[in-house]
Amino acid sequence: MIELRGKKLETARLGPLQGPTLVLLHEGLGSLGLWRDFPQKLSDATGLGAFIYSRAGYGRSDPAPLPRPIRYMHDEAELLPELLRSANISAPILVGHSDGASIAIIAAGMGLSTRALVLEAPHVFTEESGLQSIAKVRDLYTQSDLRMRLSRWHDDVDVAFRGWNDAWLHPEFRRWNLEAYLPSIPSPILMIQGLNDEYGSEAQLRAIARGAGGPTETVLLPDCGHSPHKDKPEETLRAIAGFLRRVL
Repeated sequence: MIELRGKKLETARLGPLQGPTLVLLHEGLGSLGLWRDFPQKLSDATGLGAFIYSRAGYGRSDPAPLPRPIRYMHDEAELLPELLRSANISAPILVGHSDGASIAIIAAGMGLSTRALVLEAPHVFTEESGLQSIAKVRDLYTQSDLRMRLSRWHDDVDVAFRGWNDAWLHPEFRRWNLEAYLPSIPSPILMIQGLNDEYGSEAQLRAIARGAGGPTETVLLPDCGHSPHKDKPEETLRAIAGFLRRVL
């Protein structure tokens, strides 16, 4: 556990403790545990150390108060430099999935020095189709076994779910947009997205490539949904390892 501003956050370190470090930022319903064996495989494939943590309200970390504000991803991005200092990480490579990818964009756009960004299923603005998918998940949470399955991974599953779902479905969230942060990111960016992603379209990737201050690469995976590291793990590992070999 690392204590940050009065909250205890569960963390893990893998591989080398020196040099560039993979910092994994989980999705809106994710946690340290829900990455499963992907961080270890990524560390092995790249030869780099990895740092994984659960944000407040997720996994075994302390809970977060509800309702989460619409700017909750901005708040998490503002905490990230302090967390990295606590973990003695000075050369981060941000590897973000979904909400985690958005947090990576905000943090790097606000001036966090990063060696590279790996953005899996990133969002920089809302899309009606994505919001409809999030609304369907809300129904599944109350009408299926989704709550029970998620409760294996979160000490307070309702805080984890509602903190994400309620914020995204708030009417004011439709104006949420991160494109202004992109020109301030000089680090190379790799984007990975499944062609069957129900939460975001290729328009997200085009916006990032158009606005980024540094070079970008895009990998689109067929027969793949919102979680390439789960749906297409070998292809995802190969893409990240090759990208990092080139840019480091």
